[in-house]
Amino acid sequence: MIRVLTIPGLWNSGKTHWQTNWERERGDTRRVLQDEWERPRREDWTGRIREALRELPSPVVLAAHSLGCCTVAHLARDATPAELAKVRGALLVAPSDVEAPSYPSGTVGFAPMPLDPLPFPAIVVGSSNDEYVSEPRARFFAQQWGARYLKAGPLGHLKSASNLGMWPLGQSLLEELLR
Repeated sequence: MIRVLTIPGLWNSGKTHWQTNWERERGDTRRVLQDEWERPRREDWTGRIREALRELPSPVVLAAHSLGCCTVAHLARDATPAELAKVRGALLVAPSDVEAPSYPSGTVGFAPMPLDPLPFPAIVVGSSNDEYVSEPRARFFAQQWGARYLKAGPLGHLKSASNLGMWPLGQSLLEELLR
């Protein structure tokens, strides 16, 4: 009965990350695991999501963070119609700007950021003081993807250090997409 796939970003999501909390506390959530969290390759990351979609019997919502958001945008372009039919929507949290000079090196194939409209409903959540994407750039991504944008306030990169716990706001947005 998995209905939510979490898609972590670069370096994975730690023990106190909202994605990890959801996986631990919600009965409907599973993480897409990657072989390489430090130096990811786009084809490998999108391939893992595609595998998960093919294995699951029911539609899902993707809950992506950071580089996971860019991965979802690439997936939307690369996946088959049958794979995309399994995606009911996407919650895209703190989408890293893979084109920014300050973005960490070591990722392969993620730039340029895909800007095609997503073929499923999406909500982008950004922060006013995110170290990996400016608020105007996150809004631009949302606009290009045809997604609704929500400003979460000054919460940094919306990761473990943001101390979001179960992140009720994120869960309410997730529930909106699940409906």
